[in-house]
Amino acid sequence: MATILTIESERETDGRWIAEVPALPGVLAYGENRDDAIAKAEALALRVLAERLENGESVPELGALFRAA
Repeated sequence: MATILTIESERETDGRWIAEVPALPGVLAYGENRDDAIAKAEALALRVLAERLENGESVPELGALFRAA
């Protein structure tokens, strides 16, 4: 069964939004709004997964990959 990576987001006290993918340590991104932060977190997660594939590391089975929470 394909894994769906959850993206968690919240608004910081300074007004910026932060989004992270808890299943991928270090995948954390800020944005001016929620959608911007989520898009940046998705892009970073894809780069992390691509790097893992290139290095022969395991990655979640790819399918529907993201869900915003």
